[in-house]
Amino acid sequence: MSAPTAERVDLPVSGMSCAACARSIENQLASTAGVASAHVNFATSTATVEFDPARAAVRNLVDAIEELGYGVPQAEEDTDAREYAALQRRVWLAAAFAVPVVVLGMWPSLMHLRAMSWIQLALTTPVVFYAGASFYVGAWTALRHRSANMDTLIALGTGAAFLYSLAVTLRGGHEVYYEAAAVIITLILLGRVLEARARGRASEAIRHLRELQPKTARVLREGAERDIPIEQVRVGDLVVVRPGEKIPVDGTVREGDSALDESMLTGESMPVDKKAGDAVYGGTINRSGSLRFEARKVGRATALQQMIELVRQAQGSRAPVARLADVVSGYFTMGVLAIAALTFLVWLAFAPLSFALVNFVAVLIIACPCALGLATPTAIMVGTGRGAQRGILIKGGEALEAAARIDTVILDKTGTITLGQPRVTEVVPMNGYAPAELLRLAASAERDSEHPLGHAVVEHAKELGIALAQASDFHAVAGHGVIARIDGREVTVGRSEGERMAVSVDKQLAGFIGVADTLKPEAADAVRRLHEMGLDVWMITGDNRRTAEAVARQVGIDHVLAETLPDAKMAEVRKLQAAGKKVAMVGDGINDAAALAQADVGIAIGTGTDIAKEAADIVLMRGDLKGVPEALDLARRTMRVIRQNLFWAFAYNAVGIPIAAGVLYPFTGWLLSPVLASAAMALSSVTVVSNSLRLRGARSTD
Repeated sequence: MSAPTAERVDLPVSGMSCAACARSIENQLASTAGVASAHVNFATSTATVEFDPARAAVRNLVDAIEELGYGVPQAEEDTDAREYAALQRRVWLAAAFAVPVVVLGMWPSLMHLRAMSWIQLALTTPVVFYAGASFYVGAWTALRHRSANMDTLIALGTGAAFLYSLAVTLRGGHEVYYEAAAVIITLILLGRVLEARARGRASEAIRHLRELQPKTARVLREGAERDIPIEQVRVGDLVVVRPGEKIPVDGTVREGDSALDESMLTGESMPVDKKAGDAVYGGTINRSGSLRFEARKVGRATALQQMIELVRQAQGSRAPVARLADVVSGYFTMGVLAIAALTFLVWLAFAPLSFALVNFVAVLIIACPCALGLATPTAIMVGTGRGAQRGILIKGGEALEAAARIDTVILDKTGTITLGQPRVTEVVPMNGYAPAELLRLAASAERDSEHPLGHAVVEHAKELGIALAQASDFHAVAGHGVIARIDGREVTVGRSEGERMAVSVDKQLAGFIGVADTLKPEAADAVRRLHEMGLDVWMITGDNRRTAEAVARQVGIDHVLAETLPDAKMAEVRKLQAAGKKVAMVGDGINDAAALAQADVGIAIGTGTDIAKEAADIVLMRGDLKGVPEALDLARRTMRVIRQNLFWAFAYNAVGIPIAAGVLYPFTGWLLSPVLASAAMALSSVTVVSNSLRLRGARSTD
């Protein structure tokens, strides 16, 4: 009996305020019956759950999230926009009331007037109970479930300042902290607006990809052109695209010639010429002529939709380096509560209640776990998004981290370093034959051949505009060549040693035609760039050693593994790994799949087979080998940003909490006010996200 197949679902989550919220939802989902694994990404506001459909349904997962007081919106993008607009309204209202509270607090002489405390109370009340209502609701929800989060810290801090001030006001006193409560809420809300805007910029890669998909398609139905919604296009439909329009779905050109801008898929800015028989991809732009093509892949099967799904999954993934931050943030809030309580009790033993309260509130407010929670996912979001824009699809945080540690790169030869398509390199006539005549006779004889070398000869003749003759009495001899009668003469094209084909006419040698798998134009530059990055570069191939070493010399590779059978490629990868190397395998064929899977990082050339792409951790959408150093360089940059983010997030709390607790006061007489603490807390999250956004400007390694 086969095991049940687990299903995966990604649910948008609204209402999260910090990494501790994500941790609570993650634990709740993980404890739900039928759930195999759950991961909540605070930066993307997404819960990724794998579950057994026989024991749980999506409705059960939604109920588990909503039970904690968070939402699962149906329209994710609309909900994000509404939440952002509501957050902005709360900021403006809070600022409108907080500013006069601060102004009044700057005039100590006015505070002795009995009415001033009541005026400040009136101004602060809407800030606390409307603009800051979500903090108290979130704190209460967390308390009901015996947990704590960022809302807990903010609610305790501002609530303590407000209630203390209210008690003083009712007793007729003047030393109140209304401005602290009002300004803290305002600054935290402002920080969340800035953070939300920055996070929106971090996730814009997916939004841009979605916008590439046209809403309608023009198809031929019942002999007439009709504009229909993109969802109604069926496989086999004949689709019409005019100059300047976007290709709606994937297909094969049947009529017309044009040039398409495929930069959204490959990152390559140069237009690609298309003619009958060529493949076209949804979301690309038709720059010149009109095309008619047959729809081959529609809906989620198109290359664009698969790219969107791959990027979305990658952005929601967790890198191993984030585990420490996850563990810390899980216990962080309770630890801060303990430190704040200890701070209050210690200062209460040596100072007035108001002094102890100020330090208590400052500790609660400055200790924000948000920066820790955002350190890794925002960098992954921006890094993978930038990669997608360059035609580099990285399948998650684990692949990204592994790619950053690579020190050895193995390049498959055929289709990776070379074009994978034999081409004529030279024509050497003999015994009085002209080059064009020799080529005409050979190509005419090979016209009906299915051998790649023969096809290369025919294509070269066509490129030169040579008219071919009709062959008769055609015979293909396996492993030897072809024999045909051309213009009444017997023409034999045979395989000779090396990369030459011998051509004989009526059993007399007429010359040789050199055919070879030529190098990709960018291969040498790509290898040079890999060497500059300090990487050890190897080439692996099933070809004979002489051919392999000749290719390696041309591109600057020192280490060659020749005459390697497909199953031996994986063994060679294992040998290097056993020697302590972190290996990236680059290939494009079915015979590379095992080695791609074995390597620490498998990199598939996008022009290769689907099997190779599925086995790889990174897919280069274009066949350009320069994508290899570019992908590895992007991974290094992203991991560098993640380490910077984690350092500053830890350092911020390690320094900020003791200062807020007042450890410097006995030596300097300086205290960190709750207002400054709230500004610093908001700044920490914005700084982490802004640092991640620097990856958007990561340049190509060209």
